Amino acid sequence: MKLIRTCREVTELALRAEDMRLSVGERLAVRLHLPICKACTRFQAQLALMRRASAQWRRYSEQAED
Repeated sequence: MKLIRTCREVTELALRAEDMRLSVGERLAVRLHLPICKACTRFQAQLALMRRASAQWRRYSEQAED
C-alpha cells in the first residue's frame, strides 16, 4: 500500500471517489496529501462545487417538468 501519492494519483482517486467508495488506504493517502498540496485541495473544492451545482440543476429540472 502506497501512502505517499503524486498529484496525478490523488486527482485520479478524487475522480474515482465520485463514483465509488475508495479503500481505506486510498482515502488515507488522499488525506495525507491534501494538507501539503494547495492545487489538489483546490481540485477537491472544484469537484464539490460541481457536485452541488449538478444537484441544484437536477432539482431545478425536476421542478420545471411539474
